[in-house]
Amino acid sequence: MKKIGVVLCGAVIGLALLAGNAMAAEKFAYIDLSRTFSEYSKTKGYDKVLTDKEKSYSEERDKKVAELKAFQDKLSLLNDKERESKGAELQSKVKSFQESDRKKQAALRKEQDEKMKEILQDIEDAVKKYAEKEGYTMVFNDRVLVYQTKSMDITDKIIAALNAGKK
Repeated sequence: MKKIGVVLCGAVIGLALLAGNAMAAEKFAYIDLSRTFSEYSKTKGYDKVLTDKEKSYSEERDKKVAELKAFQDKLSLLNDKERESKGAELQSKVKSFQESDRKKQAALRKEQDEKMKEILQDIEDAVKKYAEKEGYTMVFNDRVLVYQTKSMDITDKIIAALNAGKK
């Protein structure tokens, strides 16, 4: 009876040690996703390109709006019959401008979304590669954590890896 008790006790202790070792082998980390996104050189490059496109489009849009206002001002100087005939032309120009404006805005949003997806995919790939290389079991986004210790933060390493790959 004593032998069975000793063997059982030894087995329980052995299992406890194995379970403890298995849990200790798990490695966790987290990254500050928003900081990683904003400090990634590709993000800065895309921001500049998109800002330049938006500025160019805004200037083009302002010119068209000024032309429409000038046409409308001229319209007010005409007599009723001429105003009526030119009014339809103005409405057509306004409708055309609005449609063009809507398409340009949609194209800019689509391009911005595509660039953001590309950047997020780059970050995900860099995190995966780093985690596999360093033996991490899980890497979390810092926004989903209630508490985290700085020793688990690998943000700087991920940013360095991303920016090193793009130089």
